[in-house]
Amino acid sequence: MASTRTPDPDPDSGWLSDEELASVRRRLPICYVEAIPVRTDGLGVVTEVGVLLRVAPSGSIARTLVSGRVMFGESIRTALFRHLEKDLGPMAFPQLPSNPAPFTVAEYFPLPGASVYTDERQHAISLAYVVPVTGTCEPRQDALELTWMTPMEAASVAVSDEMEGGRGALMRAGLASVGALL
Repeated sequence: MASTRTPDPDPDSGWLSDEELASVRRRLPICYVEAIPVRTDGLGVVTEVGVLLRVAPSGSIARTLVSGRVMFGESIRTALFRHLEKDLGPMAFPQLPSNPAPFTVAEYFPLPGASVYTDERQHAISLAYVVPVTGTCEPRQDALELTWMTPMEAASVAVSDEMEGGRGALMRAGLASVGALL
């Protein structure tokens, strides 16, 4: 009997169809990476923070971070680089850390109250990083724009209120982890 499933263009792509992803999301936590793009001065002090504007899963327009799933067989470093390039463009030139240890692990739950981080679609585990970028950033894919802010502006209540799923708290934690909030 022939399969009715349309084959993926690349059988080793590591991606799931929309139906498969929805099914997996109902059963298992999914691993993500998230990155806060920053610009630093010569001493490594954060001077600017890049915040994306995109259409959120709910359909609203929201501020957010660079983020995406880790594919099967993909290293954390490769996933982080892929999503930074996907969201910021190929000329962003991210400076990935020698040791890809996140500043925190954020656990997103589909129901509010289980964590400060929520995602109505799924239970997700996200490894979060602060990543300096040195090149020109041109948002791509579903990112509408990239706004550069001071660390204090990026950590403000006003920006946090424009972020979904607790990402404002993640932004503040990331900036605090690199000494950008005094």
